Amino acid sequence: MNNQLATDISKRAAVAARTIATLSTEKKNQALQRMADSIRKHMGAILAANQDDLKAGKEKGLDDAMMDRLALDEARVEDMAQAIEAIIALPDPVGDSYLLEERPNGMRIDKMRIPLGVICMIYEARPNVTADAGALCFKSGNAAILRCGREAIGTSKVIAEAMHEALEASGINKDVLTVVPTPDRDLMAELLKQKDHIDLVIPRGGEGLIHYVSDNSKIPVIQHYKGVCHLYVDKDADLDKALRLLLNGKTQRTGVCNALEGLLVHEEISEKFLPMVAQALAEKQVKVHACKRSISFFDNAEAIADEDFGVEYLALEIAIRVVKDYDGAIAHLETFSSGHTDVISTENEATARRFIADIDSAVTMWNTSSRFSDGGQLGLGAEIGISTSKLHAYGPMGLQSLTTEKFVVTGTGQIRE
Repeated sequence: MNNQLATDISKRAAVAARTIATLSTEKKNQALQRMADSIRKHMGAILAANQDDLKAGKEKGLDDAMMDRLALDEARVEDMAQAIEAIIALPDPVGDSYLLEERPNGMRIDKMRIPLGVICMIYEARPNVTADAGALCFKSGNAAILRCGREAIGTSKVIAEAMHEALEASGINKDVLTVVPTPDRDLMAELLKQKDHIDLVIPRGGEGLIHYVSDNSKIPVIQHYKGVCHLYVDKDADLDKALRLLLNGKTQRTGVCNALEGLLVHEEISEKFLPMVAQALAEKQVKVHACKRSISFFDNAEAIADEDFGVEYLALEIAIRVVKDYDGAIAHLETFSSGHTDVISTENEATARRFIADIDSAVTMWNTSSRFSDGGQLGLGAEIGISTSKLHAYGPMGLQSLTTEKFVVTGTGQIRE
């Protein structure tokens, strides 16, 4: 049964993908505007379904971070609609081409951007992903198969119904956007075998989900791994600025992958900076896991062993370590960073440039909050996620990351001798 359902879903998506691969930008944008309008129109139904999902999540004992990702209100639904409208305003990458070379025999070699085909998105308690991923895939000419976790399945179905209404009003095959009707794990396993119809799988969620998909998929996978993001406060940092970056990165919203989970402090400024940190984090009720060199600055901090850093707390918790020097900070990041986002606070440009070169994370920042490590904040519109894989995309994935390039060769009758 699951095998047949998975095959049917993926086949219909593949057929639909071919029908939108060459749609004009104007027609895609008109359909996207209808999607945004339909989400607003059905806000009441979306919020009602979300309340049911929240009630079920509470009964199941979901943690605060997951409940925060699951929860919608009028502002968050409006944000979904506005994210779709932001995608409308972005350039359409499909069909873009550029000259690669003109050969001595007169052939012209161009490269052209084309859709990937069918993208299967697997995610947990994030109902907004249904709208974001569906709209991004559509604008980039791809069909989307959206497999939502059971925590948000009710909300996601209603969001998809609103988007289907817009697609049908635009005369477009609604199979370009499919929410898998059940979160059954066996059905997901069957979808991961549909290599003849699905071109790419993107899992977005906890470590268990990422590992399961990567280990079991017969289809290429782009991993959106955990966000163990760090702030390194250098000896040449402006400490007031560094404190603002810390508080924004850690406390502005905790249950997201670009929130700070680790703070590294150069020993030369630790005695001045850590009391500032202790007072500020206490006011925000942040739980501190402190190394033996920093623990004395904090009341009620928990000692953390050298090997226990690298945890994604997704809560008002942070790990703090004093490092001897710049090289000590880099050594720590090489061991414990997840490759998502790492930040340096320093007024020394040479040190900052060295950090940018040394750190291999998908997003590397200088004197700005980790909370800006987000597709919308970086000018991509809504993002489908933040890739911590280097193939085929790295960092926030917007429209262009959902396309590939093909060679276009134009001649005047040349033949190879």
